[in-house]
Amino acid sequence: MPLQLLDTAFPDIKLIALRQFADERGYFIEHFRAQQYQDLPGQNGAFVQDNFSHSKRDVLRGLHFQNPNGQGKLVRAVQGSVYDITVDVRADSPTFGQWQALVLSSEEPRHLWIPPGYAHGFLVLSEQALVEYKCTDYYTPQSEACLRWNDPNLGIDWPCEAPLLSDKDRNGQTLKELLEAGRCPAAN
Repeated sequence: MPLQLLDTAFPDIKLIALRQFADERGYFIEHFRAQQYQDLPGQNGAFVQDNFSHSKRDVLRGLHFQNPNGQGKLVRAVQGSVYDITVDVRADSPTFGQWQALVLSSEEPRHLWIPPGYAHGFLVLSEQALVEYKCTDYYTPQSEACLRWNDPNLGIDWPCEAPLLSDKDRNGQTLKELLEAGRCPAAN
C-alpha cells in the first residue's frame, strides 16, 4: 500500500500517516517498510542510522543539522507528544530562515520526513516523550551545527519560555552567524 503523504508548510517536508489496525486487544502499526520510503522528496539514500531519545516535559532538543553530510530524518513520537520545529537553513533557498511547527504525538501515529538542509528540534509537551528517528547519513560531530533555539530573527513561537537545554543547545549560533561562518548548506 502506498504511503499517505500529507503536505506541510514546506513542499519537501511531509507528514506520513501510518495505518493503524486496532481491535479490543490493542493495535498494530507497520511503522517502516524501506521500499515505501525510497522516493520521498529530497531523499538522498537509504536510512543508515536509528536514533532514540527519552525526555521529560519542557526538554528542548535542537535545533540541529549537519553540513556537510546532511541528514534526512524520519521522525516519530513513540510515546507522548512533542512540539516539532523545522527551519530551512539552505542558504540559497527561497524559504531560507522560515520555520514551521507541528505537534507529533503517539496518539496520532505519523512520521515526519525532513530532508537534508533543515535544522530540526523539538520541545516535549507531555510528562515524558520517546522520540525515534531514522537518518540518511551518519552522525558526524565535525559536521554538526546548532541553530540557537531562540534566535530573535527567527521568532519561533515556543510554548515554553524556559525550556531545559543541554549546554550545546543553549550555546547555539544564530542563523546569521551560521550563514556568515559558511555552515549553511546550499539547496539541491
